[in-house]
Amino acid sequence: MKKIGLLLALIITGNLMAQDKAEALLNEVSKKVKSYENISVNFKYELNNVSENISQETKGDVTIEGDKYVLNVLGVTRIFDGKKLYNISPEDEEVTISSENTEDEGTITPSKMLSFYEDGYTYKMDILQNVRGRKIQYVKLTPIDSNSEIRHVLLGIDATTKHIYNLIEVGKGGVKTTLTVNSFKTNQAIPESLFTFDKSKYSDYYINEID
Repeated sequence: MKKIGLLLALIITGNLMAQDKAEALLNEVSKKVKSYENISVNFKYELNNVSENISQETKGDVTIEGDKYVLNVLGVTRIFDGKKLYNISPEDEEVTISSENTEDEGTITPSKMLSFYEDGYTYKMDILQNVRGRKIQYVKLTPIDSNSEIRHVLLGIDATTKHIYNLIEVGKGGVKTTLTVNSFKTNQAIPESLFTFDKSKYSDYYINEID
């Protein structure tokens, strides 16, 4: 019994140490991200749904300043000015205006992309991988909410720069989405108007306002 008790103590201690290391690394990433005035990211987005035989890959870009962001992906532009979310679809010639809280609460939005892990997850260190000469340390995050549609998230962090390299989200339905950062620029000279929706540019569009 003493041996079993000692083994359990060692396992618990090991798990706590691993969690402490993961927490320390995530704190470093968070501190660095919050030190920037703004961040501009070009990324690759991949979606794989084995059960539905769906595989999709596209590129996009996002500029983030505080809670505000402009996201371009899948031919759609999304502007969040801190209060309202503007979803602009040239293909449909439609602009949908809503408050951001109409999003699914489990969604990792651009403004949360670099800090979403601060709440609602337990985490532990995962594998250290060499990616084209870069050491990428993965941290595995598991939602505290057992009803979450997310099974787990793997966050890849560049061990040198402490910038996020990629984010792999695995859903309970087997859907896997991967966001890989191709370029990461900070403190760029960007106009404040970048985060402002100019209605005059879309006079021919149908404007759909959701309360």
